[in-house]
This record gives sequence, C-alpha cells and structure tokens, in this order.
Amino acid sequence: MNAFTVFAHRGAAGTEPENTLRSFRKALACGAEWVELDVHSVEGVPVVFHDNRLNRRTKGSGVISRRPLEYVLSLDAGLGERIPLLDEVLSLLSGKAGVNIELKGRRTAEPVAALLADRLSGGAWTPEHLLVSSFDPAELSRFSRLMPQIRLGALFRKAPADMGAVPPGQGLFSLHLHKRAVSAEIVDRAHGRGLRVFVYTVNDPADAARLKNMGVDGVFTDFPERFLPSRDGFPPT
Repeated sequence: MNAFTVFAHRGAAGTEPENTLRSFRKALACGAEWVELDVHSVEGVPVVFHDNRLNRRTKGSGVISRRPLEYVLSLDAGLGERIPLLDEVLSLLSGKAGVNIELKGRRTAEPVAALLADRLSGGAWTPEHLLVSSFDPAELSRFSRLMPQIRLGALFRKAPADMGAVPPGQGLFSLHLHKRAVSAEIVDRAHGRGLRVFVYTVNDPADAARLKNMGVDGVFTDFPERFLPSRDGFPPT
C-alpha cells in the first residue's frame, strides 16, 4: 500500500450505484488502486451488497441472506445494474486494484475464504492485494483461522476505550475508524502496536489533509475522483 491509501468506498458510490460493477469500473477509471466492498452470503455464495435488507437499494424486500440467490440476482441495484457476485468483482479488479472485503453478514467468513483460496491458487491474486475487515471480531477470527495469510482490518464506529479492546488475532493489520472517532492519540497508540489506521467515510479533501497530518494512513471515500489526481497532497490542484 502507498504511504497514504485512498480506498474507493463501495466503488465510486458518490456518483454511481454503490457496490455495483458500474461503480467499480468508475473507481478504476478514476485511478483507484484500492476499492472497498461489502459481502453477504446468500445460499453460501458471496454477493456484494451493503445492507442487511434489500429495501433501500432495490425494489426487492427482506433480509438478503434469507432470500433465494436467483431472486437477489434478479433485482435492479440502480441504473439497470444488478447485485454482483464477489467472484465477478474480483474478475473485474484482477490486476488493476486491491480490494478491502468487509464481511458484512453472518457466516460470510467461510464462503469468502473459499473463494479467495481459489483465486490465490490461480495466481491472479496475491495476499498483498487483499484486506478483509469486519465489525464482528468473531467473523474475523473465523476468517483468520481459514486464511491466516490474509491481512485483517478491525472496524469500529467509536474509538476503542483502550487498545486492549482491539482483537490481537493473527493477521491484524489495520484499524478502520469512523472519522468522528479518530484522534492523534489513538493513531499514535495504533502505530505503536504496528497497526495502520484507515478512516471512513471521508469525502472532503480538506478533511483528508487534516487526517493525513494527524498521521492517518488512508481514507475511504465515495468520491475517488476528488482525491486520486493528487494523492500525495490534498486537496488536488
């Protein structure tokens, strides 16, 4: 990863339907070297979608993990785009960008690990191009046991009260913090444990500049086009 990493959050979610192939294509066109996406397991197949329920992003209904895969893949996720399989997104990104996969739903660790193992065995991907994160320490732990070579990111909505709250599991690489939860103190403490700090969701280049000066290692943004043309100095000129 670069000294300051810009993750295209759900692709280029500020201008395209989030977590769709169209959104990821736009992120690549903006020059994104890393994208972030969310995964649920539907009939044991990893699909790329953020919400637990289908209602906000589609005209479908119900909890995504409880619906038939055929039904989920039939829905319009925006501008005629359907909800993609993780396998399809990996094919699109292969050799073009790394990916941060957030394990969003329950029982996602096993199918995601199986798919990544297949991709790694084929040589198209390497562990350095992969980062797996979750708010759920148990899900991260399950994934780590299956794929110890893949780096992990622990997600927090609020800053952990102490670094002892951060899971010490094998492969932990980074803390992913809400922009209102980050401080210079927690960045220093994380760095003291050898962890990187990535902040979500940052759409103002001035905020990114402030965070970079604080020592933050990267940001997630819905608008990669605002950041990538001048990655080494914010705001872009």
